[in-house]
Amino acid sequence: MPSPASKPLVLSHAPPAMPPTGVRTAADRYERPVLAALAALTALLCLWGLGHSAYHPFYAAAVRSMTDNPVAFFYGSFDPANSITLDKLPGFLWPQALSALVFGFHPWALVLPQALEMVGCVLLLHVLVRRWAGVPAGLLAAAFLALTPVTVGLGRSVTEDAPFVLLLLLAAEATWRAAARARPRTLLLAGFWVGLAFQCKMLEAWAVLPALAVTYAVAAPAALRRRIGHLALAAAVTLTVSVSWMVVAALTPSGSRPYLDGTTDDSPVGMVVGYNFLTRFHAVGIDAAGTGSIVQSRAAHGGHRIPPGMGDGVWKMFSPGLATQTGWLYPLAAFGLVGGLLALRRRRVPRTDPALAGHLLWGVWLATFFLAFSFGSVTGHTYYMGVVAAALSALAAAGVVQGRRTRMLPVVLAADVAWCAALTLRYPHFFAWLAPGAVALGLLALLLAGVRRPAALAAGLCAVLLIPAVWSASALSPRYNQPGGFGRVGPTSTRTGPALSTLDAGRARLLAYLTAHRDGARYLEAVPGWQAAAPYVIAANAPVLPMGGFTGRVPYPAPAAFRRLIGSGRLRYVVLPRAGLRPGARGARTPAGALVRWTAAHCTLVPPAAYDPGDRTRLLYHCGPDHTR
Repeated sequence: MPSPASKPLVLSHAPPAMPPTGVRTAADRYERPVLAALAALTALLCLWGLGHSAYHPFYAAAVRSMTDNPVAFFYGSFDPANSITLDKLPGFLWPQALSALVFGFHPWALVLPQALEMVGCVLLLHVLVRRWAGVPAGLLAAAFLALTPVTVGLGRSVTEDAPFVLLLLLAAEATWRAAARARPRTLLLAGFWVGLAFQCKMLEAWAVLPALAVTYAVAAPAALRRRIGHLALAAAVTLTVSVSWMVVAALTPSGSRPYLDGTTDDSPVGMVVGYNFLTRFHAVGIDAAGTGSIVQSRAAHGGHRIPPGMGDGVWKMFSPGLATQTGWLYPLAAFGLVGGLLALRRRRVPRTDPALAGHLLWGVWLATFFLAFSFGSVTGHTYYMGVVAAALSALAAAGVVQGRRTRMLPVVLAADVAWCAALTLRYPHFFAWLAPGAVALGLLALLLAGVRRPAALAAGLCAVLLIPAVWSASALSPRYNQPGGFGRVGPTSTRTGPALSTLDAGRARLLAYLTAHRDGARYLEAVPGWQAAAPYVIAANAPVLPMGGFTGRVPYPAPAAFRRLIGSGRLRYVVLPRAGLRPGARGARTPAGALVRWTAAHCTLVPPAAYDPGDRTRLLYHCGPDHTR
């Protein structure tokens, strides 16, 4: 769509005339320096202390395995022997694996791609909002996103959402250009970006489709039949790219690829549709029966307890645990959306008006993800909120610019300051001066409102941004954030411990014994669950067989296949935790638990004196034709 001139839009959203060619406006002169400063700020917040990054053991083990061979890279194998995959599609780890191949396997090398992706998100959001509402709104949206804690958290984590948000913003940018002149080829590019986002977060990527489809269907200057045809073609591209990995996995014989974690039947549908989608909506009565989902099977057998706070309605999005990472701008974003739509209604703008397109894009985007996360299980993981932060930043920036000359904006700014201060009450010992400081700035803005409006607006914005900015900046301190974790910034941030990513002295001695006695076996050892396997994979790239997958409930390897591995000499040793052999031990009734019991009953116990006389936590069993009973 044609880019508005630099002068910010007021309530009318009337597109101003473009400046004459070759004439530089005031906005042109300050836009690039300010944008460069925002990009540098985002990079600083995301990259600072990267050398102190820690491994996230589950994902780091997969990345280490994925750097070994193309099969492991494509499927996202958890172990170097390509036995079993992650419990999700591996697209989000492909940049991390490439980074590890270029820079070596280091914790910081795995975090680096996410930091760069979030810088890209800030720049791209500016481009989108600038085209919609002008330069000031674009810069303000970029600033809002850069200073939102979840943005910094994603840039310092190894989770899926940094590349996911970037790809969805790329899809929005392509849709916006396509809607400007009804360009089907550009709309197909948007479908391609959504398909790539599917490789990161599966069906969650399709939640953006209503926003993109409505924007194009309403705003594109073409006949309705042509618009529908263009959207159908884009939908075909989206579907094709989205399911491409699933089709390859489904058509490849099971023995020629890793087992798909999270499933009972080794099917990509079970992993993507059942395990990673339908089971997230159990609180609203959706059942994953028939999809081959591990979680559904676990619940059906009474072994699954739903954690509190999962799928408990829209109020979850206002809870301190999520809102402090994302929701600081709720009042301003609501003002931007509702106020803008009311103004457009009064003007009775044509459907192709760019202002209407922007409100449709970000309004539907926000509503769709807001509802999806309200009623779907996010299990307290704040990194899901990155897509929400993008829409909130865009709408809040437009609200400030469009309403800066109205009497409502000071009221909304005051309400937003009060909301930010209220969120900090849950954490009274985390920079206790923040709430009083924000309130004081807010009062100063109200005092200046009748005298110097520009100064009042600046003070009001500083009051709104003070608390989230300090929370975001707290990530620069190792006390409040460690790169490589799950992306939470502030007082609730947790450090990633080394227990599952390093080899302690006991594991090192056991590894040395197993290596010396491997005798050509494919696997160094088999262990129950990924937690026991991760240290050996991360530290030594050891081919360890994780029985039971991520949950311990995956029927892999099947009992018959497990015995064949032992009979053929491809597996000679099984390491079991002593606690796992006690009556009533956790996980005893799982498929992995059945393999544990079989091992204890049929294999020969290796005396601890042979590998580690001081080991009181593990038992080593030697299995094989000459060592089974």
